[in-house]
This record gives sequence, structure tokens and C-alpha cells, in this order.
Amino acid sequence: MPTLRDTIAEDLRAQIYAGRLNPGDRLPSEPKLATHYKVSTPTIRQALALLQAEGLIEKTHGKGNFVRTPLRRITYTGGAGIPFAPDLQTTIRTTTVRARGHIRTLLKVPPNTLLAEFHCTTYEGETPRSVARIYIPRDLASAAQLASSSWPGGRDAGGTETQETVTARLPTPEEATALRISPTRTILAIMRIALNSTGRVIEAALLALPSDAADAVFTTHSPLKEETDR
Repeated sequence: MPTLRDTIAEDLRAQIYAGRLNPGDRLPSEPKLATHYKVSTPTIRQALALLQAEGLIEKTHGKGNFVRTPLRRITYTGGAGIPFAPDLQTTIRTTTVRARGHIRTLLKVPPNTLLAEFHCTTYEGETPRSVARIYIPRDLASAAQLASSSWPGGRDAGGTETQETVTARLPTPEEATALRISPTRTILAIMRIALNSTGRVIEAALLALPSDAADAVFTTHSPLKEETDR
């Protein structure tokens, strides 16, 4: 049975979808909504949190809750490392770090191994659409790549095998800040590992995209069967 929170969220959601609440419109204040729906203010906040998590509304500190302008969906293609589109701009910041913790485990390297870290952010206009941190062992990164902040990445990394894990979760504080989203808004987190022909891990990529405006597409190719009849 739907809770009061779910019922209120569904009513506001229906108003947004029907166009009675348009992008940029400010919702009534939380006390006014509480009076209208005859519930407590905490219940209203719970209902609004659901809509924020879905990306339908956004809360501006000191101003209130507003209907969000729908973002055009972008697509991550399996093996690409970061999403690309003609009208997306990508900024890349490169630094050298030492392998520790989870990253060391992913790359299967000794502690403190030097790594090249590529911090990539894609933008649509001024709006961040994805953030990625990509790591490769420093001995595989050329001086030109480090100097120009160019990332070899994705299918061009020279890997013969990729392993990708997709998870829907809440963003870390760092991801929420980089994407400029609410910490209650779900993201699509993609972890990509690339291996070369000897089985060495040559790249680890950690990608985050707001899940309400992104799709992930993976294509599987079945091996061709050898002809047995001549």
C-alpha cells in the first residue's frame, strides 16, 4: 500500500509530466505543501527527496525547490572509457599518483607503483554530464600523453580484453560536487578494466553519470563457428 510520501510524490510527478508544473517553476514552500496535503513537513521533505533522486526537481539553498529542465540523455558505449558525443566537451587533467588501496587492487601492481591518473569531465555547455578517473601504470604512459593531458583510453588503449561492472548507487561527496548534483540523486557507476594479451591490467577506469540522463549500451559478438563441411 502506498505511503503518504509516495502518494504526494506521485501527485507532484503527475503534475510535472502533465505540464502543470513546468521546468523552472518554483514549487510551493514545504509548509504550504504540508498544509495542502494535510501532512507533516518531514513527510513533504521525504516526498520531495524522491523527486530529487529521480532528477525531476532540484533544491536551491535559500530559494526552494524547482522543476528541473530535462537533460538530454547521453549514451555510454561499452569499452569506450568515457561517453563521447559531437556536442560534448571533455576536459582532462593529468597527474602522477602512487598505487594504493582499491586502485592498486584493480591494477594488480605493487604498493606505491607510479600511475598516470587522467581526471576527465564531460560537459554539455556548462553542465557536467560525466566524470571519470582513469589510471594506467606510468611505464605505459608516454611523455607526450602526460605533457598534453591526452588520454590513450578506451578501445585505443591496446587491450585485448575488457571487464566492465555497472552499478546504480548514490554518488560519493566528490562525485556529487563534480557533477553538481544532489547527494540523493542516483548515479550510474561503471568500473572498466582493460587487459593486454599477457593478462596484465593496463588500465582501470571509474566513470560516474547521473542515471536519470544516461544509458549504457553493451554489444556482444558471438564467436563464428568454423565450417566443418566442405
